[in-house]
Amino acid sequence: MKKITVLLAEDHCIVREGLRTLLELSEGFEVVSEASTGREAVNMACELRPDVVVMDIAMQGLNGFEATRQILLSAPKVRVLVLSAHSDDEYVGRMAEVGASGYLVKQNSGDVLVQAIREIAAGRSFFSPSIARRLQKAKEKSRLAGTSRENLVPSLTKRETEVFQLVAEGLANKQMAAELGISIKTIEKHRQQLMNKLDIHDTAGLTRHAIATGVIESSVQETTGES
Repeated sequence: MKKITVLLAEDHCIVREGLRTLLELSEGFEVVSEASTGREAVNMACELRPDVVVMDIAMQGLNGFEATRQILLSAPKVRVLVLSAHSDDEYVGRMAEVGASGYLVKQNSGDVLVQAIREIAAGRSFFSPSIARRLQKAKEKSRLAGTSRENLVPSLTKRETEVFQLVAEGLANKQMAAELGISIKTIEKHRQQLMNKLDIHDTAGLTRHAIATGVIESSVQETTGES
């Protein structure tokens, strides 16, 4: 019987080790790799094409929202299961909108995680019951209002989204250029474009907007910052 291949995307080593041990002790799973950042998760998922990616949301450089979007754009047959400490409607709704097949909070038991991975690998969805009910209500409310959470971050390109997160995390232009492997001049261009699109023209405003839309967590501390 073919094993379900799993990629673990989680920035805490001890959590990854626990997840790997859990799956290795459960029948029918193979952990093909581990990613500690969103960008690593995208690269590994596109290269290895696992059946399921277990995805955390709060990762620096490229968060779970954008990593999931990029993975499903490049490898649409890969399925994504969110495993997060957050169960806020905003987080759940945005992950569903970018294509996640399931959502669990880290308070769930290991047995529930194993069940969720099996369901998702079989082509079905799996949301914790309370989350599923809230998600349905949110969809109905959004449909009636004719709006979407995606309107909170309008029409940003992949690169602008990456720069948005790095700015909000407090990286200077030079640091962002090194992180993304592009020139400082190109960073400045993307930064100006995203500011124009969001109509926000200072770093503090971008950071507040990033927290409000779930791009970064409120606990992320700015390290350098520049306006």
